[in-house]
Amino acid sequence: MDLNLAGKTVVITGGGSNIGRGMVLAFAREKARVVIADIDESQGQKVAREAGGLGGKAVAIKVDVTDVDSVTAMVKKTLEQFGKIDILVNNAGWVMDRLFIEKPRAEWEKEVNINFWGVINCTRAALDHMIERKYGKIINIGSDAGRMGEYREVVYAGTKGGIIAMSKALARELGRFGINVNVVCPGTTMPESLEHSGELSMWKGPMGQIFTTAAQEKAAKLYPLRRLGKPEDMANLAIFLASDAAGYITGQTISVSGGYTMM
Repeated sequence: MDLNLAGKTVVITGGGSNIGRGMVLAFAREKARVVIADIDESQGQKVAREAGGLGGKAVAIKVDVTDVDSVTAMVKKTLEQFGKIDILVNNAGWVMDRLFIEKPRAEWEKEVNINFWGVINCTRAALDHMIERKYGKIINIGSDAGRMGEYREVVYAGTKGGIIAMSKALARELGRFGINVNVVCPGTTMPESLEHSGELSMWKGPMGQIFTTAAQEKAAKLYPLRRLGKPEDMANLAIFLASDAAGYITGQTISVSGGYTMM
């Protein structure tokens, strides 16, 4: 199926690693023009070079999603370079697994600022342009933790649950402008290598352990399909939701987690 994404401009926050990187490469294969909006500019540039070899055009723009001025500047640079934003993927996120009663406030605040305020900031910055064009696709990366709760991820689960509720409300407000808003909820998703992992803390296991091969095999037994997620699993759904083939889908939350969550 031709998803007609060639020439579309896609902004992917946190596009320098793991799920974000997988989405960047997937959109590049569809000949889209991709902005890798990441706080780690050097990692973003590496992924931009990878994407350029796949037929798409990609640029890295440094952004701190928790800072409104930084986000505004990123959107401005994107419009100056590509003239439009068709698709926004709010992917940037952060988590540190700890018991709630043992977790320092600084970690709560970082999770809320990146995972929730980051989505608010980036969405608001892109909306005026999308509303003016009466076209846009917003894909927010949630988590199964936000659908069912997760041990040692209390505040993180709260931020992801907030994204799900926010996305439904946005979908109701923005539908009249031709803007679709949906949520993709990954299960545990492993990077191809440490180089593509981003911050190591973001892919520790549910008990805080580093995911050795043995730990991965143990965790995979919790999933009906008996494997953990890969970045391309999430990217495949994002590509579809970003296309006009999904034009009548909005306000939906879809898990890509090998059956870990069924609701």
